[in-house]
Amino acid sequence: MQDTGRFDTLGRLEDLPQDYRDELTANNLVPLWPSLRAVLPPHVPARKTQPTHWPYAKLRDLLLKAGELTPIEKAERRVLVLANPGHGLEKMQASAAMYLGMQLLLPGELAPAHRHTPNAIRMVVEGEGAWTLVNGEKCPMSRGDLILTPTGLWHEHGHDGNQPVIWLDVLDLPLVYYVEASYHEEVPSQTVVPGQGARAYARGGVVPTPVFGRSDKAYPMLRYPWVDARAALLSLAEDQPDLEAVQVTYVNPETGKDAENILGFYALMLRPGQTLRLPARSPAQVLHPIEGSAEVQVEGAAAFTLAEADTCAVPGYTACTLSNRSATEPAFIFVADESPLHRKLGVYENRG
Repeated sequence: MQDTGRFDTLGRLEDLPQDYRDELTANNLVPLWPSLRAVLPPHVPARKTQPTHWPYAKLRDLLLKAGELTPIEKAERRVLVLANPGHGLEKMQASAAMYLGMQLLLPGELAPAHRHTPNAIRMVVEGEGAWTLVNGEKCPMSRGDLILTPTGLWHEHGHDGNQPVIWLDVLDLPLVYYVEASYHEEVPSQTVVPGQGARAYARGGVVPTPVFGRSDKAYPMLRYPWVDARAALLSLAEDQPDLEAVQVTYVNPETGKDAENILGFYALMLRPGQTLRLPARSPAQVLHPIEGSAEVQVEGAAAFTLAEADTCAVPGYTACTLSNRSATEPAFIFVADESPLHRKLGVYENRG
């Protein structure tokens, strides 16, 4: 039997003669063995994503200040990026595959139409009167609504109300940028077309079938109203009072698959006083309370107190525990993660 113990200590780069190393460099070659354990560590991957908490109260103040300092014409999209220090702030990453940004639109402003290769979603944080136009479908924006702007679809944002509107952007930008496929295109404007997927697919278990035909749209539903997701969670909790995790997934209503193809999106309800452990899974995840607050204890790290509209990142392969300290009111938490990507790569794990 081979003695694998002899591989515990591998040769170092400095063990090689300098002239040999120089010749490797001159021919664009690198020896693998000095770096093998760094790219293939034992048992748990190397992770740059750090547990990080972005309090909304501070972020909101700075975002409103940005509204005073930078007109929309000078910004196109007025966004403060929620950057994870583990990746370096200049990388603008919340995790390996997720980008987060908090975006502000003031009354009367228009963020012009464009489309891009990264997939994006908008989770509305506060304000009324704004809308997102996606391939001609006008999607009103109310707190807690999830709005898709998938890869390649034209979209623009407008505001007909009288108060600031703020939303959380979640994109798979780091991944698309890494594979050198990230770019955008602009168009002067879009034409509004009749119909809203949120109405056509308003009831679970039934889909529109005019003259027995099913929709062939890749994204038949672009807006997921919070009022419907919230009602689904409350109904689930009432129907199954012993259910530990009251959670729903945002899906494509025609296929039942994830709403977008790289990142996954969920809504989770914590009953009053409930504590719930989320298992260690391979994907990193982002937590964002829509209503209520939660204590988050990340395995091996300090705890966060998430107030309403705060955001935090949890690395992959890391368990965390959520606690609703309210004895009377449920907490509702939006979750984004990298599960669809991990499943496509065949690396998804749930370690319980």
